[in-house]
Amino acid sequence: MATLAEMYVQGVSTRKVKAITEELCGHAFSASSISAINKRLDESLKAFAERLLQEPFAYLILDARYKKVREAGIVMSQAVLIAVGIDWDGRRQILAVEMANREPLGLEGFPRRPEGARPQGLELVVSDDHAGLVAAIGEVIPEAAWQRCYVHFLRNALDHLPRKHGDDCLQELRWLYDRRDLAEAKADLAAWLSKWSGRYPRLTTWVEETIERTLTFFCLPRQHHKHLKSTNMLERLNEEIRRRTYVVRIFPNSQRCLRLVRALAVETNENWMEANRFINMDDLREHKKLALRQAA
Repeated sequence: MATLAEMYVQGVSTRKVKAITEELCGHAFSASSISAINKRLDESLKAFAERLLQEPFAYLILDARYKKVREAGIVMSQAVLIAVGIDWDGRRQILAVEMANREPLGLEGFPRRPEGARPQGLELVVSDDHAGLVAAIGEVIPEAAWQRCYVHFLRNALDHLPRKHGDDCLQELRWLYDRRDLAEAKADLAAWLSKWSGRYPRLTTWVEETIERTLTFFCLPRQHHKHLKSTNMLERLNEEIRRRTYVVRIFPNSQRCLRLVRALAVETNENWMEANRFINMDDLREHKKLALRQAA
């Protein structure tokens, strides 16, 4: 049974699992056997989802992946919300994986954990600009600053450009996020706005009104900028989710979608916990001490 569960998590379709078991064992497993496998898998995934988070986390990264799910006979796109925390030892953990059953995305009940088991003392939350999600972050985690993922921001910028446009405009905008500090970035932003406002007034107006929340990461130590200015640290996990859900195409219900993505999350989380620390949190500690001295 454990082998069949692993085949499912690795992205082998139900039809192929049936063929493999018939070839190896001479018969296919019954529906009751498959139910027993799912029950055991669900129990372990539930334990992971409801585990206590005793250590404090400095950073929280939220991302959403959309999957096709059949509900009440209708195929719809549902979001799978993934929360990743970075603790004060510099290690990553997947804190929660939940289905969002409606739009706009929000954080009601997310992550679904016992009272007192949610991450505490957060410094920064990174996410895309999903409608409702940002407001929910402000309500649920008011003590944390918010960083809008700059990669998604640059993709959104395409909506404010004509179909035929040069690449230089967006390339120069992207370079702002490689600057050493906020002063350098704002100086380059002013030059960028002056250069391109005549040619792309719709884009420059939109950027001037919305770019501020993509620059929050400059409040962090420079060593952390590349990791916390976007949700790209989840890209490898997202690639695995895309690869292993490809064979399913359309999930028969949201529970089966959640089961598979959570199983992948457990596997990834174990690899992260065994790996070396992701970032050096001593940089953030020294950064905060320096800020306190300057404020005094």
